[in-house]
Amino acid sequence: MTVKLLMTWDILPGREQEYFEFVVREWIPRMSKLGLQPNDAWYTYYGKQPQIMATALMNTLPEMERVLTSEDWQGLTQELLEYVEDFNYKIVKARSGFQI
Repeated sequence: MTVKLLMTWDILPGREQEYFEFVVREWIPRMSKLGLQPNDAWYTYYGKQPQIMATALMNTLPEMERVLTSEDWQGLTQELLEYVEDFNYKIVKARSGFQI
């Protein structure tokens, strides 16, 4: 069963340019190297929702759990936290389209 990692966060004020550079140069390539398949990303321009929602796919739940408990994932998320706040994630059964 394919699973989807749903992640949300807000970009720290004043860190937008650095954040986008980090995501393109580090976050996405390193997620892929861990075996996560980046799938979707949404930017909330207006409203009281998380500013960013991103998803990644993995073939099985045990594989996803292995990645999320790895030192590489922990280090990557710590680096992300230099640019964002309110980082949250959850794992769901993958469906097509927008999932919350």
